[in-house]
Amino acid sequence: MRIDIWSDVVCPWCYIGKRRLEEALAESGDPAEIVWHSFQLDPSATNDDPRDLATRLGEKFGGGRETGLQANERVSTIAAELGLDFRLDRAKSANTVDAHRVLHLARELGESGEVPADTQGRLKERYLQGYFTDGLPMGDHATLTRLAVEVGLPEVRVAEVLTGTAHAAEVAADQAQALAYGANGVPFFVIDEKYGVSGAQPVEVFREALRRANADRKPVTLITGPATADADTCGPDGCPI
Repeated sequence: MRIDIWSDVVCPWCYIGKRRLEEALAESGDPAEIVWHSFQLDPSATNDDPRDLATRLGEKFGGGRETGLQANERVSTIAAELGLDFRLDRAKSANTVDAHRVLHLARELGESGEVPADTQGRLKERYLQGYFTDGLPMGDHATLTRLAVEVGLPEVRVAEVLTGTAHAAEVAADQAQALAYGANGVPFFVIDEKYGVSGAQPVEVFREALRRANADRKPVTLITGPATADADTCGPDGCPI
């Protein structure tokens, strides 16, 4: 089973949705190849905005900083139920395009066998933790490099990406593909290129999506006649009459 996921490393519902999917997968016991795709919630975000997250949310969606604080408290409570420690008072503004480019590097190296296949997933988790729990500046090259090296990416390869424009096209292509699927927000999950799940749905929704995907992939049960009977079939050499 393959699961493609579009998300951003500064998206709280993306982290929550990740945990809910993981819970559903653990319950089902289904092996899954997970591929992470880029989606920037705010491509215009900067790395030097001095406002705290609550203020930024209040000004963006209305209601002022108090509304932003209430939103942070609500999502932090939901995250805590899943074992996630959100410390949104520490969250720093970041443009995440470079984080996404490094995640594409991790996927590339994992597919080539230069690093373990699960490296992209581990880096995604580390970047999410870096933003939501550790309060790290996720647009800072030194931070992105340090966390990438922690999960096993070669420092020199990360530096090559961050000092150039490598994987920028892939980030843009991911964003375009999400929009083509009709996903105007994230997280967005596609299972076996057939079943889409939009948003951080409850675990039971993911459970049902996995069940349906598995049902489609079950092998055909062959029904035969008596063991001595010859069945009429057509093969590579034609159809006997």
